[in-house]
Amino acid sequence: MDKKKVPNNTVTRDIKELAEPTGNIYESVVVLYKRANQIALSEKKELNKKLEDFRNERDTMEEVFENREQIEISKYYERQPKPGLVAIEEFKEGDLYYRMAQNEKED
Repeated sequence: MDKKKVPNNTVTRDIKELAEPTGNIYESVVVLYKRANQIALSEKKELNKKLEDFRNERDTMEEVFENREQIEISKYYERQPKPGLVAIEEFKEGDLYYRMAQNEKED
C-alpha cells in the first residue's frame, strides 16, 4: 500500500460503499478495526526499535529531550497517516484479505 495515496485527515465515506465487500457495515468495521490495530502495532514496534538505539543507561532527562535525531524520527511517525485511514484505503482497493469464521452446525 502506497501511503502517499492515503489522506492525512478525515474524509466523509459512503457507508454503503464500505459495507459492499462484506455485505454488512458491522463486519466491515470489524475488518477495518483489526487491520488498523495490526498497522498501529507494527508502527509502534518499528518506532520503539529505532528509538532503542538512542537509549543509554546514563542519559538524564535533559539529554533525552535534546537529541535531535530522536525528535526527527518521532516527528516522522507523527506525520504518517493514521492506521485507520490506511486500513480503509487498503479495504477500498481490495488489498485486504479477510475471511469470516464459519460456525459448524451440529447435526
